[in-house]
Amino acid sequence: MIRSRPRPAARYGAAFAAALMALTGCSSGAPGLRSTTAAGTSTPGPFPDPLTWNTCGKNLECATIKVPQEYTEPEGAQIPLAVMRHRATDPDRRIGSLIFNPGGPGVSATETLRNLPKTAGTPGAFSAEVLARFDVIAVDPRGVGRSQAVRCLTDQQRADAAGTDFDPAVPGGKPLPRLLSDAAAFTDGCVKHQSKKFLASLSTDNVARDIDQVRSALGEDTITYYGLSYGTVVGPMYATLFPHRVRQMVLDAPVDTNQWFGDSLPFQHDVALASERTLDAWFETCRTEGTAVCPFGAGDPQAAFDTLIETLEEEPLKVAPVEGVTPGGQLDGAMALEATRALAGDQNTWPLLTSALLAAQKGNGAPLYTMWSSVTVSPFPVPTAMFETHTAVRCADWRTPAGIAAHRAAAAEAVTEAKRIGTRAAYSVLNCARWPAPNKDRVTKPLTGAGTPTALVVAGRLDPVTPHHWAENMTRTLDSAVLLTREGVGHGSYGTNTCVNSAVDAALIHGTHPADGTVCATDKPATTRPLVPANR
Repeated sequence: MIRSRPRPAARYGAAFAAALMALTGCSSGAPGLRSTTAAGTSTPGPFPDPLTWNTCGKNLECATIKVPQEYTEPEGAQIPLAVMRHRATDPDRRIGSLIFNPGGPGVSATETLRNLPKTAGTPGAFSAEVLARFDVIAVDPRGVGRSQAVRCLTDQQRADAAGTDFDPAVPGGKPLPRLLSDAAAFTDGCVKHQSKKFLASLSTDNVARDIDQVRSALGEDTITYYGLSYGTVVGPMYATLFPHRVRQMVLDAPVDTNQWFGDSLPFQHDVALASERTLDAWFETCRTEGTAVCPFGAGDPQAAFDTLIETLEEEPLKVAPVEGVTPGGQLDGAMALEATRALAGDQNTWPLLTSALLAAQKGNGAPLYTMWSSVTVSPFPVPTAMFETHTAVRCADWRTPAGIAAHRAAAAEAVTEAKRIGTRAAYSVLNCARWPAPNKDRVTKPLTGAGTPTALVVAGRLDPVTPHHWAENMTRTLDSAVLLTREGVGHGSYGTNTCVNSAVDAALIHGTHPADGTVCATDKPATTRPLVPANR
């Protein structure tokens, strides 16, 4: 496992490398079926056929399984789901199948599994021992990736959204009437591209039922499960609906499932505060390390950052196209804020953030622009195709107020309590407020997983998306769980920390757990020292 500076490069891949090249002035020319009621009780149904596998990469096999669009109508419309398998590398010691969900919602599990060799040292990267002992199974959830990904915008609308001039000083980035108009266009597009019944079927309880279809088709009596971020909603849902099918379960960067199925406005407010805290942690570390280490802001990084955002918004920096690196464009304040939010959320990318901010101060916007263009999943709106899936899954689960007054009040609270990130969070669930395909029979009862083995819940102390108190709440909600905390800043812990890696491997393989409340120190202290010297 990669544990030092190459780790952020592995996580952000080409975007990180491109940003670093932009900083240094270098360039490169290469770039069993169950039908379950809303109350959560299961009734027998037909069983799926065994999966038919085809080789689709090194050590990879692919298959497709068809599942009911509605489990109350098992003989009705079907949805094809993409499934991928990485066979256990030591078949003589094989334990069984490990199903994982990498989160989002909207992240393709099959693409994540395909890219595992390139992403060692990043959240969710399985150890060699886990890969030896399990067939790792990736399932693109319904509406995600190659499982009929949700489409709500045309290519032109996506391009227009990417080119929109947002104002970082305005809640939501635009005047409210324009935000409402955008929400109408988005939701109208969703029902234009797919049926309301399909959109209503994207709820997490159906995703859990789909997993049990896959389990049955694999011929497994039980599964081992690892979920990251939104995957920690899927796991407890599966454990609650099918407790006798869970062998072991690890939940990394957990979501408070009680809040997930509740009012989405307080949920998003918690996310905004969590993201603000990680940015504040970068500011505080920069200030504490001093100008000899972190020259950005000359001792007052907060003021320097605010000035930079305002300056970029008034006069954006032109970014020249570089073949294999960036198509070029311009960097404004809103883009810089979003790139900073993403980079501040992982202490391993803090040196890159410092370098990128210093470069922008000197008129080189390429590093921040490159990182902005690489953000595909965000808790707040981003103009990517993945955001369409992200929104559809959330709206199928969430309970969002329809009245605009509640959204106005939440926006005012967000910009007051999260000074910089609050404008990104404001009005971020308007699409769900007018969602055209309500899921009236979704499961919303507490996800206790009663009857399953003890779950391992892993949480970062400063997580930019899933705050630590959500992990505490999940541990209390689950019938049997232990909490392991990783110190430091970052979203997701397994694959990034030696102490966590050992604990997760022990839980997945042997079913053994650390004492509840155990804390893992960071492998490497956080620093804001720039990757590129300030005089470059």
